[in-house]
Amino acid sequence: MSESCAADSYRGKRFSLLTQHGKERVMSPLFAESFGATLAVATGFDTDSLGSFTRDITRHGNQLEAARKKAEKGMDLLDLPCGIASEGSFGPAPFGFFPWNIELVFLVDRARGIEIVGRAQGMARHLHEQVATRGALDAFAHRAGFPGHGLVVRPDGENDPRIRKGLVEWPLLHAAFDEALAQSSSCTVFIESDLRAHMNPTRMEMIRTATGNLIERMKSECPQCGAPGFWILEQIAGLPCRDCDLPTGEARAERWGCVAADHFEIREVGEGRLGDPSRCDRCNP
Repeated sequence: MSESCAADSYRGKRFSLLTQHGKERVMSPLFAESFGATLAVATGFDTDSLGSFTRDITRHGNQLEAARKKAEKGMDLLDLPCGIASEGSFGPAPFGFFPWNIELVFLVDRARGIEIVGRAQGMARHLHEQVATRGALDAFAHRAGFPGHGLVVRPDGENDPRIRKGLVEWPLLHAAFDEALAQSSSCTVFIESDLRAHMNPTRMEMIRTATGNLIERMKSECPQCGAPGFWILEQIAGLPCRDCDLPTGEARAERWGCVAADHFEIREVGEGRLGDPSRCDRCNP
């Protein structure tokens, strides 16, 4: 992959970053190191208004659309041609029964008319439980990584509007629990991880990884038009099985594409390699 011209095109640039949760702490050093660039934090807009992890404000649109809105809003606030934003989502893992975090870090480059998206995903620190006693509360808090990871408390259930967010100290957690328990009609309290980036170091590290992925994409130059963001669109299965020579589910090639034009390339990745028989429908039906 070529990166010299693509990297130079962003060198020394100033990008907007719309965040109120301290994401610049992990994102800014990577932009400074890679491009000598600055992330200018845009203020004056409540990003929680686009959707909150505590479900009191529903996110409109999907994860990508929310990231785009943030990037565009930050550019408008600071009157800059390039904007960065990140958006996270949480759900079950694609395999197993544990929580999973997907992070997108989104670049809008109005001058070139392109968008580039960095991605990262992995296990999340995302727990929740209904508790009735301080003992159960404390046991949950330890499992959830408290006080390093913040917690959210509310009476009765996960949709109760009486929310106490950003709890990162034991006395404040106990006081919030006692207050919520006194308000509860079921004599129980719903407690969960605070998933905002500044309250969840595990998520913050995933944002750092996604930022690194975005930067690598920004450095990758289209061989036809020179635009940044030339990257893998899909893997093409079919690597021959080493036992029977039939196509397996392992990748034999990658399809790369340009974000600025309709240019695609198929790049072989399986040359000289043979597929694992465990991925072969004949050998492992």
